[in-house]
Amino acid sequence: MAQSETTDNTPQTRKNRARNDRVIARWLWDSFIRHRVPFILLAIGLMVVEALTLGAFSYLVQPMFDDVLIEGERGRVYLLALAMAAVFFGRGLARLGHKSVMAWQAERATADLQAMLLEHLVRLDQGFFKHYAPGVLIERVRGDSEALRRVFISLITGLGRDGSAVIVLFGVALWTDWQWTLIALAGIPILGLPLVAIQRLIRRRSTEARRAAADSSNRLDEAFHGIATLQLTGTEAREMVRFRAILREFARKMTRALIGKAAVPTVMDFGAAIGFGLVLIVGGFQIIEGTRTVGQFMSFFTALGLLFDPMRRFTALTAEWQNLLASLERTHELLHVRSKVTNPPPPHLPPPQRDATSVELRRVSFAYDSEPVLRDLSFLAPAGKTTAIVGPSGAGKSTVFALLTRLADVTEGEVLIGGQDVRRMDLTALRCLFAVVSQETALFDETIRDNILLGATEVSQADLEAALQAAHVDDFLPQLPNGLDTLAGPRGSSLSGGQRQRVAIARALLRNAPILLLDEATSALDSRSEALVQDALERLSEGRTTLVIAHRLSTVRKADQIVVMDRGRVVEQGDHATLLAKGGVYARLHALQFDGENED
Repeated sequence: MAQSETTDNTPQTRKNRARNDRVIARWLWDSFIRHRVPFILLAIGLMVVEALTLGAFSYLVQPMFDDVLIEGERGRVYLLALAMAAVFFGRGLARLGHKSVMAWQAERATADLQAMLLEHLVRLDQGFFKHYAPGVLIERVRGDSEALRRVFISLITGLGRDGSAVIVLFGVALWTDWQWTLIALAGIPILGLPLVAIQRLIRRRSTEARRAAADSSNRLDEAFHGIATLQLTGTEAREMVRFRAILREFARKMTRALIGKAAVPTVMDFGAAIGFGLVLIVGGFQIIEGTRTVGQFMSFFTALGLLFDPMRRFTALTAEWQNLLASLERTHELLHVRSKVTNPPPPHLPPPQRDATSVELRRVSFAYDSEPVLRDLSFLAPAGKTTAIVGPSGAGKSTVFALLTRLADVTEGEVLIGGQDVRRMDLTALRCLFAVVSQETALFDETIRDNILLGATEVSQADLEAALQAAHVDDFLPQLPNGLDTLAGPRGSSLSGGQRQRVAIARALLRNAPILLLDEATSALDSRSEALVQDALERLSEGRTTLVIAHRLSTVRKADQIVVMDRGRVVEQGDHATLLAKGGVYARLHALQFDGENED
């Protein structure tokens, strides 16, 4: 730790950080602040009004003491009371106004940033998501974006409100007695070096705290996703031990960051203590000697007392900015992550005709980072036929689907559809060629209707009913409380596994894409559900180029061809009977599954 902190404090590192801070500040201005300037100026105007009321209050203290309390001028009592009431009434309205405006703009800006982050993230390739767990990304979108809200609520509001108050109250103090004012500020210059050191500490500690918060969110996400496993294995206590350890680490790092922030106003209080003490000594003797009045001293002391509080907060804004930068820097970096999969520049190759959607992988190699997954892989799936891809776990079967749909791009070789390289097609048009049904069906916490349509608006009722019937969804709809408008629940938890698969098949039917990708679509189902789903899949695959990934070889016996993969390569290819006769890898896999059993 000591070594890393030393490295963080090198002149070059500080220079780079200052340059990066300017980049982030410019990004904030251009993306979230510039077009909100009219509202911000309105709020700052109200902050100035609030500051003027503080100045008016401190100024009115002098006649209150000298003219009313000491000289006993009864005629001025009502006037001063009315003036004081007006001051507090005006201050309350001004404060309500600027807080309302800034809260409105803060919430809108934060919502814009969160939407911007999600819009960016959903366009990144699958390689990115292998390095970032969902819980970490949730924290990056929700937690780190909270910093933008504080830019409006804490930083801009602090600059406007406390900056105005400092100027106004400083002016009242100077008007009352400029010598007392200079004496009161005598302790401030010696605080410069400690404040700079504290700000650097806050930046480091805040960055560490944000990382720890992401770890905490990720652990929560994994615990909730795996809640059934935790309960069935009796490992709730073990999970709590791990989560408490993460929380302790987060609490430790967050405490350091908060202590650093709290140290800034504390240092300012040290300066205020010196200034107050000196003014009390000098001013006290001047009042005793009769060269200054009690009213002057009380007015000055009121202005000074009110001055140090906004000055302390104003100085603390530098610490707040360092704290905010820790989150904003992470957000800015995330927004500048570039996808390895991008839409090619026009002109794009046109999508092939429906009857010409053959799929070919030609000498394809692929790796996530440095780990090779596919090695010189080649095979052809004819248009309108069913091609099954089988092999042991880790053979690279699912990666083939990712390359076809350009969720990732090949390291070497070509992926062709209809003889055309997918990397030269428009990305949206390419993905419209595919309908996918996988083992883990992606359903959302919306109605079954919404999960099937997924935003499609030009689907007729007749087409929808035909899809429901073909996918056997209409078999279980009468059992649901609201039929097609029943909520599927988080990740489709209100439905059984077979029901979720049938909803996914209905979705694929309505999509009416020429290429169908089936990834272990029936592997987690019971016999009855599997039979229904298998029947629906056979209807779905009619007239389409179909690629099937399956571990259960009984589900691929009718495929037109079977591609056997092992360690990222094609080791055998042919139909079911041919591969059994060869007595190779496929025959051994078949024997392992059906040894002593009748596969029919």
